[in-house]
Amino acid sequence: MDTKQPFEKLVELHGATVLRVCRAVVGPVEAEDVWQETFLSALRAYCDLPAGANAEAWLVTIAHRRSLDSVRAAGRRAVPIADLPEGRSRLGNPGPPGDGVWEHVALLPDKQRRVIAYRYLADLPFGEIAEIVGGTPAAARRAASDGLRKLRGLVAAASPKGDPYD
Repeated sequence: MDTKQPFEKLVELHGATVLRVCRAVVGPVEAEDVWQETFLSALRAYCDLPAGANAEAWLVTIAHRRSLDSVRAAGRRAVPIADLPEGRSRLGNPGPPGDGVWEHVALLPDKQRRVIAYRYLADLPFGEIAEIVGGTPAAARRAASDGLRKLRGLVAAASPKGDPYD
């Protein structure tokens, strides 16, 4: 019989992955708050998690849902600011303006951007990504492929020397 690890061990093992996913979805400013909400929700539901379950995928799913909640809530709140920042992504992608790839990732369609984040930041298999974003593993694989192809084209168009991947 498998026994569950202490919850603190889950935080230690998977906290960095969950934070990367939060940053990819909500941006660096809101990521820590969403990370905390993720682990509070997980702590409340941990007793119901089966002992043999994939805890990392479970946590990423919770982070995904909390991130979407945060994005929706931010869209409903007015945020007073003195001056508009230059070059900031409306999507809240990580990294400072002009850091390269994240400016291009921000231009991808929502599903492609999320699938790429879950696959290459959280290292989740396509079956688990499909459960998070909806659809089949083949559709998630296709979204990642299409997103990477589009991303390479965007990077190549922005680069004076052409595609850096050739």
